[in-house]
Amino acid sequence: MANSIRHLIEEAVKSSMRERNKERTSTLRMALSEIKKEEIDRRVELSDEESIKIIQRMIKQRKESAAQFFEANREELANKENSEISILQDFLPEQLSEDEIKVIVVNAISETEAQDSQDMGKVMGLLKSKIKGNADMGIVSKLVKENLQG
Repeated sequence: MANSIRHLIEEAVKSSMRERNKERTSTLRMALSEIKKEEIDRRVELSDEESIKIIQRMIKQRKESAAQFFEANREELANKENSEISILQDFLPEQLSEDEIKVIVVNAISETEAQDSQDMGKVMGLLKSKIKGNADMGIVSKLVKENLQG
């Protein structure tokens, strides 16, 4: 896996160190650290899909932190979190637009013949395999709920 996500992050760390971009370097080192920690804990080399899940989890944590900092009027800390989010997003596959997600959700609902919110689990199960890291599952879940109610 010469061009694995882990390898791309390692190369980006070297590049950011040469550019003396401390924030990018520290953010990418944090991501590498999380990936390596998971590999050590599980005693396996992570697939790109598993690495993407780790990066998505890191982004989610930073979004939550940024929201809390913003509410507490700590905008400099919220901006730092948002900056880290944008650095990490560079290593995710291209994200689907909300319109593209809506089309996939509607197709999944008809494919599973879902009728109401009790069928949400079936629909989400199908969508997780179809979307695979290309969309925020929070948005997907919200769209499924909206489509199953209306």
